[in-house]
Amino acid sequence: MTSGPGRNARRKPRRRSIFEQSENSEGNRHTRSAGIAALNTLFQTEPPERSRVPIILGYGLALACLIWVLHDFHIVRAMHDLENVSWKWVLLGMAFDVLSYLVQAVRWKFLLKPFGEVRLTRSIRAVFSGLFANLIFPLRPGELLRSYLLSDSEGITFGRMLGSVGVERMIDLVIATASLGVVSLVVDLPRTFQRAADILGVVTLVLLSVVVALILYLEVKLTRDPSFQSAPHHLPGKLMAALTGLHAMGTAPSFYPALFFSLLMPLCQAAGLWAVMVSYGMHLSFLVAIVVLVIINLGVSLPNAPANVGSYWFFCVLGLSVFGVEKAVAAPFSILAFLALNIPFIFLGFAALVRSGLSLRSMRERVTHLPSELSRADAAY
Repeated sequence: MTSGPGRNARRKPRRRSIFEQSENSEGNRHTRSAGIAALNTLFQTEPPERSRVPIILGYGLALACLIWVLHDFHIVRAMHDLENVSWKWVLLGMAFDVLSYLVQAVRWKFLLKPFGEVRLTRSIRAVFSGLFANLIFPLRPGELLRSYLLSDSEGITFGRMLGSVGVERMIDLVIATASLGVVSLVVDLPRTFQRAADILGVVTLVLLSVVVALILYLEVKLTRDPSFQSAPHHLPGKLMAALTGLHAMGTAPSFYPALFFSLLMPLCQAAGLWAVMVSYGMHLSFLVAIVVLVIINLGVSLPNAPANVGSYWFFCVLGLSVFGVEKAVAAPFSILAFLALNIPFIFLGFAALVRSGLSLRSMRERVTHLPSELSRADAAY
């Protein structure tokens, strides 16, 4: 007979019971499913399909504006005018424009104060990173990017960040409309432009009335019943969240310094544009620069190409034409103003982006995915 070890060597492995096989196979299925899900999450870098219509419209608008501005462009005269530019005034204009966005970062800090204490350095970093994104991507995704960056660093929800950006835009619209109204009392504007300003004023007044009414409604409800915010009601959850966020910003003491900086910001931008006008030899008043700035800002709010190429030039020429500046003079000036007021943010924005921990590649991925994240964002403030 063979020895014990030999018999053990020839012994067949014990067959597992049906129950053991079932348990193992079930576990394998769960493991495989979890692994596949993890791999899908890890390698899912393709953004969801989105409509390309806004991008096509943006580039189409930019191309149409470029063709119009550059038609009959006198290159020799433009080069001669550039030789006479006072570059110290150009540098002053650059400084005022950079200052305006520092002011915007301070305003944003005050608007967000009801939700948390935001560090000014990170607010500045987010604003400049957003400006850099607007320079290299179409459709102005910088607003989403700066909201994401500050939300990630300060622990305030993405929805509240976007709500504060909406409040900024509403304040800017009110100030722009009021500026046109004040300037029209001093400067003689064409009848067509005056009519357009009146329409804008009416629309802005209606929007402002609706916003103020909603804030007062919520104030009354919360005063009578502090649990109204969390109690069941007929309003959709996202709308209720937006209203409570708007109420928190509009009724906080920090709203008043935010309003002050909102007035200071366009004044700095107008001063920057006016300084470039002076450098080009244009003897126009500061009030003219305010009107031209309002026209430019309203125009570039449409779907646009990167850095508002084309549309900035067109609306700058359009604004100057209101005051009798010929296209042959306004067109090269618009290009000078565009370059002078954007070049600083190429360097400052890139530096802010790097300080935020993003590279150009990661910023591109972030900007590509942010619209889909926006649709899934938790709006429960």
